[in-house]
Amino acid sequence: MELIRGLHNLRPEHIGCVLTIGKFDGVHRGHQAVLANVHEKARRLGLPSTVMVFEPQPEELFSPDTAPARLSTLREKYQLLKEQSVDRLLCVRFDEYFASQTADTFIEELLVERLGVKFLVVGDDFRFGRGRRGDFSMLERAGEAMGFDVVSTQSFMVDDCRISSTAVREVLAKGEFEKAGNMLGRPFVIDGRVVHGDKKGRTIGFPTANVLLKRSRPAINGVFAVTVDVQGERFYGVANVGARPTVQGKRTQLEVHIFNYTGTLYGEQIKVYPVKKLRDEQKFDSFDELKQQIQRDAEAAKALFGIA
Repeated sequence: MELIRGLHNLRPEHIGCVLTIGKFDGVHRGHQAVLANVHEKARRLGLPSTVMVFEPQPEELFSPDTAPARLSTLREKYQLLKEQSVDRLLCVRFDEYFASQTADTFIEELLVERLGVKFLVVGDDFRFGRGRRGDFSMLERAGEAMGFDVVSTQSFMVDDCRISSTAVREVLAKGEFEKAGNMLGRPFVIDGRVVHGDKKGRTIGFPTANVLLKRSRPAINGVFAVTVDVQGERFYGVANVGARPTVQGKRTQLEVHIFNYTGTLYGEQIKVYPVKKLRDEQKFDSFDELKQQIQRDAEAAKALFGIA
């Protein structure tokens, strides 16, 4: 799959496509149903299937404090879309300049002149252009005038795939990971590269692999029993997702203690699958109290997995 990162990287060879626009956060089974039909339509027309996403997502620019939690980073989204046989991913930088363009400019200059869209699939609630003045009806009228077809994503949904990213977030927040996996079409995972932390865990016998969460807010928060894929092997562990208030943490991150693992993980890519939520994140009065609670968390996770 070709990644076109930024409108400045559009070239004449990118003109002509079947296009769908959306957040595609999590690339859940509802998205997958849409993408399968986009792929089929593109095949019939002999054109590349193209997905347009925005980074950051509009809510993250306009209201970062209340923006929804991310189910997937751009890196994760790229891989998931690639697995759905998408030909091109166009990542548009969403900033004040882009948001200030008129709806007419969005259609005429981007969709028609630079992308040459022949078939467009968007949600019927899609809004665009300065002041969010552009809507689905405007796209339909433009399509009739400029020679491209417009259909709603609802046209491509099937009964058992009426799934939204919001619904997935709600299920994850409840710790219903099996249900979330059914909605996503795969187990929910947090993956990332292990970075150096403050190394306080190793001083109390619980060294952790630390992964920065490159998103405004994580989809889950708290302490979890987890499985971890490391270098092609699977391990059990206990993980915290949060800001670590007891040690005055300043950024949200994932910390996972992997049972019976003694290697060095710095720089390694790991995948962490939450299995059960053990408790909410909380602030303790002392580091010793935190140590005692981590010991209880580890025992609970080991009991769940049936390991010593």
